Amino acid sequence: MDDPMSMFIERPKAGIVKKIRLENFMCHSNLEIELGDRVNFITGGKSAILTALCVAFGCRAKGTQRASTLKDFIKTNCGCALVHVEIKNEGDDAFKPQIYGDVITIERRISESSGSTVLKDHRGKKVASNKDELRELVEHFNIDVENPCVIMSQDKSREFLHSGNDRDKFKATLLQQVNDLLESIDHRLKTADGIVCELEDSLKPIEKELSELQEKIESMKHVERITQDLQELKKKLAWSWVYKVDGELQEKLGGMERMKDRIPIVQAKIDSKKRALDELRQHLDEKKNQIANMLEKTSEVRRKKDELKETLSLASKEKFELEQGCKRYVAEIQKLEKDARFLEQQLQEMHEQHVKDTQAEESEIEEKLKELQFVVDAADSEFTRLKQEVTELSECVNQGMAENRQRAEEIGGFEKQYRLLSTRIRELQQNRTNRVTAFGGERVINLLREIERRYRRFRMPPIGPIGSHVTLVNGDQWASAVEQALGNLLNAFIVTDHKDCLLLRACAKEANYSYLQIIVYDFSRPRLNIPHHMLPQTNHPTTLSVLQSENHTVLNVLVDVGNAERQVLVQDYDAGKVVAFDSRKNSNVKEVYTLDGYKMFSRASVQTILPPPRNRNMRGPRLCSSFDEQIMDIEKEASEVKEQAQECRRMKREAEEQVQKLQESERSAKVDISVSHRDGRTV
Repeated sequence: MDDPMSMFIERPKAGIVKKIRLENFMCHSNLEIELGDRVNFITGGKSAILTALCVAFGCRAKGTQRASTLKDFIKTNCGCALVHVEIKNEGDDAFKPQIYGDVITIERRISESSGSTVLKDHRGKKVASNKDELRELVEHFNIDVENPCVIMSQDKSREFLHSGNDRDKFKATLLQQVNDLLESIDHRLKTADGIVCELEDSLKPIEKELSELQEKIESMKHVERITQDLQELKKKLAWSWVYKVDGELQEKLGGMERMKDRIPIVQAKIDSKKRALDELRQHLDEKKNQIANMLEKTSEVRRKKDELKETLSLASKEKFELEQGCKRYVAEIQKLEKDARFLEQQLQEMHEQHVKDTQAEESEIEEKLKELQFVVDAADSEFTRLKQEVTELSECVNQGMAENRQRAEEIGGFEKQYRLLSTRIRELQQNRTNRVTAFGGERVINLLREIERRYRRFRMPPIGPIGSHVTLVNGDQWASAVEQALGNLLNAFIVTDHKDCLLLRACAKEANYSYLQIIVYDFSRPRLNIPHHMLPQTNHPTTLSVLQSENHTVLNVLVDVGNAERQVLVQDYDAGKVVAFDSRKNSNVKEVYTLDGYKMFSRASVQTILPPPRNRNMRGPRLCSSFDEQIMDIEKEASEVKEQAQECRRMKREAEEQVQKLQESERSAKVDISVSHRDGRTV
């Protein structure tokens, strides 16, 4: 009889150390040992093997209590050391079997100046060389080499043997509990064997009686009776078929009558749906007409913009000419001032000359000098006033032209915003018609056509884009925050293996879809069950909690790739800071997103807050249940932008008229300066 305990023991298949090889490590030049699946007894090299396992699984040198640095493990007179560990990777608990296969090799090479760790697959091909991959492997197999319950060094075992009493040590081994369990199982097996024997003994007389009855039955059989019974059974079978078919016929007739009664109701529903379809088509035609009108108005705005640019160029040219004329007039004014000073000097000389003349002519000359002086003073005052007026008019002209340039820039900004809003309206209308286009536009439609064309070549049909397979729970409140949290992951596709990944990449190339994100994931894996203690301990929702999907693979990818279960969504900035930076309560929180677009996270002691993206307002959420409200809001915003542009054009026209008036006043002032200049020369 087989061992009764063998049925309760499952042979381990993953996480078992298969082979250890040491080169120039501690006192061993070349040590290689193969280990069994369960208990292994080693009589020589125990410390070196335990230390090598600790070093291979990422333990620091001080953690082994055998050396202070890793280079101390190198054998004397040797340049480097190598620790080679092979681990079985089979069964359901295997670590990334599609990458590593059934054996994982860990090689840690130690030199005088540095050290390196390499993970290889079952063929010896290098897979990874970073510590994160090794740490993930150790956590997957629950190998904690620094825990004395896993690996106990000589010093730790010595401390264990000298601590406590024998009774506590025996109790700690749980051998008594195992012995009691084995005795209980043995007692149950003996009881079951006794019951089986009793049942077998009770069956023997019944079997004997059964054989006697069988012999009597065989002797009592008669061929004629059997033939008669057979004929009767055939007749009954025929009539049973008749009754059955008649019942089914009556049931079908009743169903047909019920269906006839439902025809008017169904026809009414069809008519209602047709009317709704006609209304939607009419609404679509209206929207198309509105878009055409908007495009026509946009072309008109572009034409006006070109005219304004041409006007601005002419105004700039005229401004330059006016500035040159102003400079000439200023030079003439300066020349007039010089002439006035010269006249004053001549007057002074004439005055001195006439003093020497007769006393009778002196009074007449003084009278004439006063008149000339009055004329000169009036000319100087007029020159000064005209010069100040020309300067003020030039400043007003420059200010008006600067305002016109600013208005032109504002009009250009409004036109650009109007074009962006019109483009967004067309995108939303397209997304309303086909929701898939929200996650890649026309490129994703072309890609889906290529996938459908090569459908039979895939091992499993690709899933994607991910955004088309998820919906929001309880409204669209968190739509923008969820899209910011997941980002381009909503555009990604999921395949089951590397071969399908290459085939999908070829389809994307044919569809002219560059930089497509493809995620390789096992479709047969069931829905992930996340323990409560691994989730954020908060009352706020997470990205995963506000999403739903009929495909378990999509939800698993959101967890494994996007960490959606650790992304917390909050209402405002203050609540986000409390959730993101209180590490004592929310150790499982990776990132926090607010409704107004802020992103917060903490890494070690560094706290980071990122502001909302610039294009957040121009690009609405793609996960919302209805696009009609977004279209109406953007159309309203486009109408407001259009009105603002028209108001800006009106103000620009008024400013241009004002500039023209100022330029006319400036030209008139320059004419007055010329007249005054001629009068001064005449004097």
